[in-house]
Amino acid sequence: MSAQDGPARADEHAGWLVAELTRLRQTVATAESLTAGLVCATITRVPGASAVLRGGLVVYATDLKHSLAGVDSRLLAEHGAVHPEVAAQLAEGALHRCGADWGLGLTGVAGPEPQDGAEPGTVYVALAGPGVRVVRTLHLPGGREEVRAGSVTCALALLREHMR
Repeated sequence: MSAQDGPARADEHAGWLVAELTRLRQTVATAESLTAGLVCATITRVPGASAVLRGGLVVYATDLKHSLAGVDSRLLAEHGAVHPEVAAQLAEGALHRCGADWGLGLTGVAGPEPQDGAEPGTVYVALAGPGVRVVRTLHLPGGREEVRAGSVTCALALLREHMR
């Protein structure tokens, strides 16, 4: 999975996902850290998104990952916010807190400085859903906006992959 093609590729994934989720009568929700709502914003660019997008949690601050999305506070204290298990718990939190069929969780470092021992471009994208709990580790090139855009594309691609 790569972030190639940026926003155009993300829009393609979003269009396919809205159509397929609508067909299956399923829903999605997000818990987003480094993308701060960009995944939801990308989905809502597609007409008909209101039938499938339950909502999203913007959990940019570390404490909100626990209080809003239910990420284990001990995990956050021990490993920080940039960790694969944090992404997995964000996805599960989005799914449960928003009452969706699918949950996407994203955490990482857009830069320019490292965070929690992780270099800029380090991103964890997770998906939770029917029989699915998966986390992808990404190392995305570029500056802040490229990393954030690539994260959106990869999150939508991950959901698309598991809906096929």
